[in-house]
Amino acid sequence: MRLALLAATVTVILSLASLTAPFSLIELRSFDYLSTLTPPPVPADSPIVVAIDEPSMAEIGSQWPWPRALHARLTEALRAAGAKAIAFDVIFAEPAADPANDAALAAALGPDVVLAGDETLIKTPQADQFVRTEPLPEFIAQGARTGIASVHLSGDGTLRQLPLYTDGFAAQLAETAGRTHPLPTEPALLQMLGPARTYQTVSYYQALDPAQFLPPGFFRDRVVIVGLSLQNAPTLAAGGADAFATAFTVHTGHLVAGAEIQATIFDNIVHGLFILRAGHPAVIAATILGALLAVALVFRATGWQTAALGLPALLLFVAASYALLRYGQVFVSPVGPALSFLFVVSGQAALDYAAERRSRRDITRAFSRYLSPALVERLAHDPSQLKLGGERRTLTILFCDVRGFTTISEALKDDPEQLTTLINRLLTPLSEIVLESGGTIDKYIGDCLMAFWNAPLDDPHHASNAVGAALKMLEAMDVLNAELRAEAEARSTKPQTLRIGIGINTGDCVVGNMGSSRRFDYSVLGDSVNLASRLEGESKNYGVPLLIGEQTAQMSGADFAIAELDSITVKGRTTLSPVFTVLRPVPAEALARHAALVQTKYAGALSADDPAFAALEGDIPQLQPYYQAIRSRLK
Repeated sequence: MRLALLAATVTVILSLASLTAPFSLIELRSFDYLSTLTPPPVPADSPIVVAIDEPSMAEIGSQWPWPRALHARLTEALRAAGAKAIAFDVIFAEPAADPANDAALAAALGPDVVLAGDETLIKTPQADQFVRTEPLPEFIAQGARTGIASVHLSGDGTLRQLPLYTDGFAAQLAETAGRTHPLPTEPALLQMLGPARTYQTVSYYQALDPAQFLPPGFFRDRVVIVGLSLQNAPTLAAGGADAFATAFTVHTGHLVAGAEIQATIFDNIVHGLFILRAGHPAVIAATILGALLAVALVFRATGWQTAALGLPALLLFVAASYALLRYGQVFVSPVGPALSFLFVVSGQAALDYAAERRSRRDITRAFSRYLSPALVERLAHDPSQLKLGGERRTLTILFCDVRGFTTISEALKDDPEQLTTLINRLLTPLSEIVLESGGTIDKYIGDCLMAFWNAPLDDPHHASNAVGAALKMLEAMDVLNAELRAEAEARSTKPQTLRIGIGINTGDCVVGNMGSSRRFDYSVLGDSVNLASRLEGESKNYGVPLLIGEQTAQMSGADFAIAELDSITVKGRTTLSPVFTVLRPVPAEALARHAALVQTKYAGALSADDPAFAALEGDIPQLQPYYQAIRSRLK
């Protein structure tokens, strides 16, 4: 629905825009490029241009305008050379200063001659007025025809339209030459055959004496157009007399003389080269087609494939427009469908990008509750890591479990919501501590939390960070228990006291995405993980809330007061594993006496009534439960 709405909106906007003049000029500029890619060749019987140019002015020795008697000589010379029809793209509307010149020209004129006229729209605040300028009556009286040489320029000053005057200059010339020429019944575009000087051109002075300057039979049975045509085509910036910008001007930067323009119009009429411009319904249909093609391309998703297929689609619009122009002589601009295609594709791509960013933000927010922010950020920027497999790394693993959770669950068996709330209140601060210390929460197993450090990002102090997090977790339990006692007193109920046991171990593991191809977790595997879990379970047997492995003790010993407790064989392992705990600051002498007691225990020389127990219980009160547990085992 969103894509359909986007396509419909783009189509409506572009359809309305196509009615405006700026949009029309953009379409016409595309016509300039397409119509000049491979223009038709100049017909063999095309008009010959007799140029009133600089060499002729130098040869004749007179600046323009020349005496009309000279035009009479030219007319007679061309007629004698076998010209079929002669056209002067010059307006003889005013009497000459010397009447003899007008008489000479009138005598030379005849039914084979066309003289230029002009039709101009004069706009005033009071009214718009058409002014028609025609040759002198005595010239028309001799049988010469009048042809309106006016042309219509587009809004950018470029000549593209075929004049549709029934008495147009080129149309009258065609009739004079006996060439049938059905005019289009609707506005048409002019097919230019080339840049300036594409048509066969000779200088005026050469045409005055063709026998001397031109090959024999040069004008025989040809149509001749006489007019201003400078030897060097004027530039667009400099401008020029009776010269116009055409479709080829975008390539050459030069204007085309009016005489060549009239020759082009003549060939467009006589040989049917003009291009019909498609109406507005066709433009809308092409725009809709571009939008539909874009919808088909981006219906499922956008990505690099969209760009790879988008360029051929745009080229297809251009190729189709060119084929219609060249072979069907109908111009349907590729601008409308190309813009509708681009707008729909880019619009959908923008929507997809926004949706992806929103989805990534939501996923990041959701997964940040389970994984460390570093891992979430890493996965967000490199989704390729979401695959099965892992790498071998040295990690520090932590297990944290609630002591006596079964008893608590039984007490709250009739109020599971309160039990859930209690566990969430417990796990929330513990999880925050893990994440703030750079750890990754692997999973929650009921009331148990598993986390690890040094993955996915490197953490050179992973053992110390894990031990520091464990101590903060124990402090958080004191705060939570204080809150629970205050709430119980307010309700006059028995408070729930929560205790946790923590096991930490450091060692080589395999860390990565574990599970099935459809569902997996970022987790760790290895003997070091199993030992960490066993240490958490063994902590209650030694009366301490925190038990750590040997490598963890070695790596974090510089940052904490660590005391060795025993060497044990945990379930599932056959080797002895030294275990340690972390103490709040105690005197070094007390730690030394404690280490001596442990060594005596290892040697089998420790007895339950050893006086060291009483002394150490006073010096290290944190280990009183441990000392009591050891004494009970020795009895």
